[in-house]
Amino acid sequence: MEFKNLTDTIAVPVIGLGTWTIGGGDLADTTHDNEDVSAIETAIKLGITHIDTAEAYAQGHTEELIGRAIRGYDRKSLFITSKVSPEHLGYDNLIASAKGSLQRLHTDYIDLYLIHAPNPDIPMQETMKAMDFLIEQKLIRCMGVSNFAVEQIKEAQKYTKNKIAANQIQYNLLVRNKGRVTNDMESKIIPYCQENNILIIAWRPLAKGELAKPGFKIVDDLAKNYNKSQSQIAINWLISKKGIVVITKSTKIEHLKQNLGAIGWRLRQEDIDRLNNEFVDSGT
Repeated sequence: MEFKNLTDTIAVPVIGLGTWTIGGGDLADTTHDNEDVSAIETAIKLGITHIDTAEAYAQGHTEELIGRAIRGYDRKSLFITSKVSPEHLGYDNLIASAKGSLQRLHTDYIDLYLIHAPNPDIPMQETMKAMDFLIEQKLIRCMGVSNFAVEQIKEAQKYTKNKIAANQIQYNLLVRNKGRVTNDMESKIIPYCQENNILIIAWRPLAKGELAKPGFKIVDDLAKNYNKSQSQIAINWLISKKGIVVITKSTKIEHLKQNLGAIGWRLRQEDIDRLNNEFVDSGT
């Protein structure tokens, strides 16, 4: 596995396991619990030790399944990210949310705790005070945000004595500057984060599978030239950039292995430039 720095002392694997829809979607679904736990365990065995989740996923059931899956592993070998829902950003609610996630995950700490999305109805100062408390109590190692624009990142940083270490945003070859939640990713958010050593965690890096299959000539050509798959080209393009890692959602072993094939090599700069210049932002 390859790593990128989150802080001066903490590194994060460049490919993580996204867990949205594992254990249900908006609601919990226990129908496939054993298969879901097995899929998470398989990902870890393959070397995907960066696991991304949220309290909102399946009403907390996703965290419960991760908690079951990681019991047999050295906790220090894992990097676990979870997120607090925007409706829980008040001081007491945020702390209660973090403790709830810790209980469901069966762990003493969360490596990276993110604000899942901004909430203009709750004062940012109150939110960041609670995040500082979690770090002081060693309940989380690092704090970050998700789906934040530059001005929102600046406001959040103003109210904390700890560094905002990451911003998780939608970003891929097809969604460059206009996403489902954020805009100005390439023109504003990513440059700002790179300049300020804030790690970008790209969600939906394969555009819901659109970039994992033939259909885009330049990707198809590069896949042939490098003897790689389309998904490996798309992921490598992302992790070739400064301060960007990805989380991919898959429970199939062949897809997990294929995603891991995106590391250990790099696209040539001229091919990165081609991908940068020839793809048109679809905003999907």
